[in-house]
Amino acid sequence: MATLHVVSHSPFSDSRLASCLRLLGREDGLLLCGDAAYALRTPETLPNTGLFVLAEDADARGLVAPPHAQLIDYAAFVDLTLAYDKVNSWL
Repeated sequence: MATLHVVSHSPFSDSRLASCLRLLGREDGLLLCGDAAYALRTPETLPNTGLFVLAEDADARGLVAPPHAQLIDYAAFVDLTLAYDKVNSWL
């Protein structure tokens, strides 16, 4: 069952993103939003497929997404939640 994992906290302030990455399945997706967009500073730690970033959050923080990340808007975020079997927010 494919899961969309949504992370919004900075990877430099706690271990939520690291925990998420350990559990990420082959068919899962990862959406970085809010301060989680700072993970773009270390793109080598992120998955090569199924990586999504809210463009507004990356832009607000002056971050550039790697080529394997898809920058999306809020409408695409909603579409992603419907495309996956489950959504897990890492609160």
